[in-house]
Amino acid sequence: MYKVIMSKAFIFLNCDVGAEKSVIKEMKNISGVSQATGLSGIYDIVAELNTDSENGIAKIVKKFRLIANIRSCLTMVVAEMHDHATTSGKTGK
Repeated sequence: MYKVIMSKAFIFLNCDVGAEKSVIKEMKNISGVSQATGLSGIYDIVAELNTDSENGIAKIVKKFRLIANIRSCLTMVVAEMHDHATTSGKTGK
């Protein structure tokens, strides 16, 4: 079983040709953006987001959509393995 960790996500973005550096610079100024870097391939930029609130990821993505020259984005929310035994109070012994 997987538990969704709503406080961390990776965003893959496409932007207009030649706009990568300015988009990355603007993204790095948004609170909650841990990293943003250019890519070669299907996507132009990947950003790592970390936030304390459940709605934080959505708020950051909305801010990304206001940045000029961004054409599309794909949000991948981080999930981690969830051990049912440890969350139900059992130690597995």
